[in-house]
Amino acid sequence: MRFWDTSAAVPLLVHEPASARCDRWLAEDAELALWTLTPVEVSSALFRLVREGALAERAALQAEARIERLVRASAVVIDIDGVKARARRLLRAHQLRVADALQLGAALAWAADEPAGRILITFDDRLALAAAREGFALLGG
Repeated sequence: MRFWDTSAAVPLLVHEPASARCDRWLAEDAELALWTLTPVEVSSALFRLVREGALAERAALQAEARIERLVRASAVVIDIDGVKARARRLLRAHQLRVADALQLGAALAWAADEPAGRILITFDDRLALAAAREGFALLGG
């Protein structure tokens, strides 16, 4: 099982340059771990693409339906209080945006605060750097 950040989940749902790699990683290990707020972040990313003219609204709506199916088939980190506490520590220790600190906090909760040997998939450089410093193995960009 691998933890998938939103930046890695989006290419599973709509065609992007990273989609082939993400499809391959999913084929290698179809068990996903996700943060409970990932669908909200996915919607934000999808409709940003719509506003930029890079994605049709119909495709974004279809992708939203797919993320719901993906979530139902995944291990979902729902420990809001635990993730918030970890995120606050992470914001003091790393140069992260709030959403990234929450994602990394969720990954740490999933890993029971023992990230060695656990894989986090992200295409976000800041998140990747912080995750590596926390001890995760990385796949992504």
